[in-house]
Amino acid sequence: MNYPQVAAFLKDGKVAVIPTDTIYGIVGSALNEKTVEEIYRLRKRATDKPMIILISSIDDLNYFNIQLSEKQTKFLQKNWPNPLSVVLPVNSEKFKYLHRGKNSLAFRMPKDQQLLGILKETGPLVAPSANYEDEKPSETIKIAKDYFGDSVDLYIDKGQIKSEPSTIIELASSGKVKVLRDGQYRV
Repeated sequence: MNYPQVAAFLKDGKVAVIPTDTIYGIVGSALNEKTVEEIYRLRKRATDKPMIILISSIDDLNYFNIQLSEKQTKFLQKNWPNPLSVVLPVNSEKFKYLHRGKNSLAFRMPKDQQLLGILKETGPLVAPSANYEDEKPSETIKIAKDYFGDSVDLYIDKGQIKSEPSTIIELASSGKVKVLRDGQYRV
């Protein structure tokens, strides 16, 4: 299956395990509440924990009614795309199914060109690691299939992927950065 087909598949509300810029992720449309809830169920994820959302450009933040300050915009332009997930305020009730009452979400613009191509077609994707919560992330598709079996609609195999997760930061409107999780990217 080629990447335009993968994008069409995901736009249709399906769930896939694909290589991301860091590890294998279990992904689906962030704009489809039913798909998001299915990923929570498949991962056995705590329902009060938001998932990281992959985007293709800073403009994708408009989907979530995010108004960036000038300092936030400059920071993101300088540091994206990279394995850097940035927590930003999302206060809309419309996105409660994503922010789970936390009123913020973590976004990442991956550096991988194929993944960016998919995201340009699909729009934002939720992309937690392909494993049950608190279990070891899948380094191979075989491991991901051991977790999810036939419950996932599509698996894209890129061989073994073993790397650090993304760095997660909180980015205040003042431009102040607070590191929440150390990972691949150094801020």
